[in-house]
Amino acid sequence: MTASLVHTQTWIQFDVHGLAQQFWNNTVDGLAQGGIYALIALGYTLVYGVLKLINFAHSEVFVVGAFATWITFYLLGFRTGATPDLSVVETIGFLAIACIAAMAVSGATAVALERIAYRPLRNRNAPRLVFLITAIGASFAIQQTLKLIFGLNQQPQIRLLQPEPLFRLFGASVTNIHIILVVAAVVLWYVADYFVNRTRLGRGIRAVAQDPDTATLMGVNKERVIIVTFLVGGLLAGAAAMFYMMRIPQGAIYNGGFLLGIKAFTAAVLGGIGNLRGALLGGLILGLVENYGQSLFGGGWKDVVAFVVLVIVLMFRPTGILGESLGKARV
Repeated sequence: MTASLVHTQTWIQFDVHGLAQQFWNNTVDGLAQGGIYALIALGYTLVYGVLKLINFAHSEVFVVGAFATWITFYLLGFRTGATPDLSVVETIGFLAIACIAAMAVSGATAVALERIAYRPLRNRNAPRLVFLITAIGASFAIQQTLKLIFGLNQQPQIRLLQPEPLFRLFGASVTNIHIILVVAAVVLWYVADYFVNRTRLGRGIRAVAQDPDTATLMGVNKERVIIVTFLVGGLLAGAAAMFYMMRIPQGAIYNGGFLLGIKAFTAAVLGGIGNLRGALLGGLILGLVENYGQSLFGGGWKDVVAFVVLVIVLMFRPTGILGESLGKARV
């Protein structure tokens, strides 16, 4: 009788040496990925700050922007295959056109979502649970619409900018894509933060977030504020989609926003939902943590580690790391 050999494999690893070796590579990649999380998280935190609504359909607003980016590249004459030989000025110009298109389409989608799905519920003073269910339903509706139009498979990759190493950070290669993603996240966060804290319309947003009834009595147009809030969140999601397509050119797929949206929402909660600075901080931390966890515990634990860290943080600080609401932001 032949004895059978049973091969056992450790279901989880704890590779401290691997983490040490890949630490700076993980840091660079984590910050770049975290920048995308942060831009999407800003949309979640803006809507929640004003309406106390978890807009789960925001992930599909992002995906619509990804498809808009791909279609724009296609209409500009680019096809799959080798990266086109473009000058720096041409590359910046085409990427700017794609970014504007993605922001416009995502912004319009976010506004349409508010007008069609959420405004009728507000007019009827529907309970918050109804808003949440509607958000989930809207998410699936947009997702299935994209599947009907573009099919099940991801779109072929179109890359305008090839990753090129610029310098090394403690042995880790920092590419032009890494720099663009991190800088873009910080710049767009600053623009959003300045808009909310330094403009007249931004003061209206903070007033509605703090006390919508009193803000209305003081002459603030609540409906206009809500529309602008969804529009800004959609514009940021569109920008995030374009930068995501620079990092992952084959990222346009009908359900591509599901996990990414959950992680962006996690980043918003981690930093303190309703707080713009918290969204940026939470996104960058989440990007770092999941990359460190991938090296330490194995690739299969990348997503798990991010959510475990969220639970641990909320156990000690339920409001998130910063925890300041949009309505209480500094004037």
